[in-house]
Amino acid sequence: MTLLWAVGGAVGGLASGFALRDLVNRFTRTGIALPLVSAAVLAVLAIKFAGSVEVLAFACLGAVGVALAFIDTAVRRLPDVLTLPAYPAVLILLTVAALTGGTIGALGRAVLGGLLLAFLYRVLEFLNPAGMGYGDVKLSGVIGMALAWLGWPVLLLGAALAFILSAVVSLVLLLLRRVTLKSTLPFGPFMLLGAFTAVLLS
Repeated sequence: MTLLWAVGGAVGGLASGFALRDLVNRFTRTGIALPLVSAAVLAVLAIKFAGSVEVLAFACLGAVGVALAFIDTAVRRLPDVLTLPAYPAVLILLTVAALTGGTIGALGRAVLGGLLLAFLYRVLEFLNPAGMGYGDVKLSGVIGMALAWLGWPVLLLGAALAFILSAVVSLVLLLLRRVTLKSTLPFGPFMLLGAFTAVLLS
């Protein structure tokens, strides 16, 4: 049964990757690898949430997240055309999961978690606009919804991992002299990787 979920996730990832590849290629030609990465990510998420309705919400965010990570890594942008539609999509799918699984409390927590994380990122962006972009702020809300659905500890872990992973990678690149102390890295991929890790550990 687990294998079937993994295959289903991989097929869904390939489909979403091919569907989003042209959009990603508007910003970066690296989108050629998008379907394979999406297939791997959605296969893992399908195994994690096998048998639950919430798998649809996390698969949706996973597909969009991979595309956003490709773009942000290449051109330091998190385009609204991907980020903003993720909000209603994830919220609707979580609502369906709540109504079918009896987890209305988790839905309320998800909405509140999204608002709280977005507020935190907005404050950080206001205090240090050079280190964090408004695209990061907009992405944080939908990530917060998904993480808070799984619980407050998952939200805290995912948020913390984004900064920890960014710091570790920055330090390694600094030691390798690939960046300087004045350099900044795109933060979106670290937000997404931190969230993905927290979800798997939940």
